[in-house]
Amino acid sequence: MGYEWFISLRYLKAKRRQGFISLISVISVAGVAVGVMALIVVLAVMTGFTDSLREKILGINSHIVVQRLGGRIQDYKKLSEKVLQADGVMAATPYTYSQTMLSVPEASSGAVVRGIDPATAAEVLSLSDQLLSGSIGALAAEGIKPAVSPSKKLPGIILGKELARTLHVDIDSNIRLFSLSGPLTPMGVIPKIKTCRVVGIFDTGMYEYDSSLAYISINTAQDFLELGNDIHGLELKVDDIYRASEIAAKLEKDLGFGFIVKDWISMNKNLFSALKLEKTAMFIILALIVLVAAFNIISTLIMVVMSKGKDIAILKSMGATSMGIMRIFVYEGLIIGLTGTVLGVIGGLVLCEVLSRYQFIKLPSDVYPITTLPIKVLPMDVTLVAISAALITLLATIYPSWQASKLEPAVALRYE
Repeated sequence: MGYEWFISLRYLKAKRRQGFISLISVISVAGVAVGVMALIVVLAVMTGFTDSLREKILGINSHIVVQRLGGRIQDYKKLSEKVLQADGVMAATPYTYSQTMLSVPEASSGAVVRGIDPATAAEVLSLSDQLLSGSIGALAAEGIKPAVSPSKKLPGIILGKELARTLHVDIDSNIRLFSLSGPLTPMGVIPKIKTCRVVGIFDTGMYEYDSSLAYISINTAQDFLELGNDIHGLELKVDDIYRASEIAAKLEKDLGFGFIVKDWISMNKNLFSALKLEKTAMFIILALIVLVAAFNIISTLIMVVMSKGKDIAILKSMGATSMGIMRIFVYEGLIIGLTGTVLGVIGGLVLCEVLSRYQFIKLPSDVYPITTLPIKVLPMDVTLVAISAALITLLATIYPSWQASKLEPAVALRYE
């Protein structure tokens, strides 16, 4: 250990005449630790929120959507076979989309009703994992209503949890679907009405989806919307969600004019860009806490330099160089900063683990798309916070250390 480290450690130890300086050093350590801990926790929450939101969006929506100008796709089975040959595409399923009114004797509500293929939807969507009760396969149980139990052969429908709560329905309840695209008569448009049976209830954790989304089979949707054998689009699953933009661009080029291929990144670009900007802004704002602690380090070192003028003069008289004197106070500031950084990293990781394990912070589901505070710690974020805190504290030591190195022995010892 060089003499610079030895002396800097001695200066940090509390003495009777320097208790106030030691107290400020402790406050500086605490300030750096609190700033680092706050940064780690907030970045973990922002990362967890982004990942949780992405998982929920991709659980309901596919990685890539293929549509056609004009709104309908004919002979979708042939198109499905073609897109499945594209590099990176793992599965495909057809869908329809319509806004309808759902009604029961006690209540009614508007909803988005999506027609899906029970045979292939599970390969693309995560609906099966989100079901609280029922199954996707139950959507295919449709046919002629028997006289003994007419409800068993009605077309199936799967509702979001909040939508089912609004309509006061449960499994095996009957619901009427109303469509305004019915036949035109001299009395006006007569709504089409179709009765379905609730065969499943899902919970995505996102209030927007759970309160306004319902699923029926593709055959029921084609009959209800009078589409014939047409569909509104294909939903695709790819092997790497971060290559979705690349795969979508190549696929749109291969399919040619008339087809529109959208990936999940472009469809949610504004949302995830806003989240990324918010994470960056929070990092900058909370880094100011570490900066405030750095000012405490500056004041601590300045007071140490003022109180150790005679010691500095003696060291220089004994042959210590200006650079050596500067290193003494740089090391002292670094010890304060690195101690606070290490304590902050440990405290931040512990707090993140507690928040992740016990989830005692609940969020209102009608305001936020998730119900609990999400936590995801990225090693890169922790490293970035630690390096940033260390650099800030290092910069804080330069000015007082430089002032100490300029001290002349004759001036310091003149009045001693």
